[in-house]
Amino acid sequence: MNDARAIMAVLASVPDPEIPAVSLVDLGIVRDVLTDAEPARVLITPTYTGCPATAYIQLAVREALDAAGMADVAIETRLSPPWTTAWITPDGREKLRAYGIDPPPASTALNSHPATCPRCGSNHTHEISRFGSTPCKALWQCDSCREPFDRFKCH
Repeated sequence: MNDARAIMAVLASVPDPEIPAVSLVDLGIVRDVLTDAEPARVLITPTYTGCPATAYIQLAVREALDAAGMADVAIETRLSPPWTTAWITPDGREKLRAYGIDPPPASTALNSHPATCPRCGSNHTHEISRFGSTPCKALWQCDSCREPFDRFKCH
């Protein structure tokens, strides 16, 4: 039987296909590893139900597991409950910020938190468009430094 920690360690090195600065584990796309029955299963949930990268994510997980000698581990995609920004790890939030994306806070009061510019740290920001570089992000602009930036949609 495969060890959940070993599986998670392998998947922690698999980058998100749209934001390579963070792993699938950092983003909370890897929801869980179940080792209570054979075969062990990796549960993944895309950040957006219609995410065009879902098939690529499944393939990247499969390739990483196979390369680590874990070809017997199954992959299961679950859409319910849907992915939430609360699943982003603290380390993932810092990596996103360093990459230039404002991650929403981990709290459930997401809509009450203003976007923070990842470049200058200002909270004087506004949403430009509900549609950013990918379906799971919106485009924002900082009123202080005037730079545009992506922010994960709060859900």
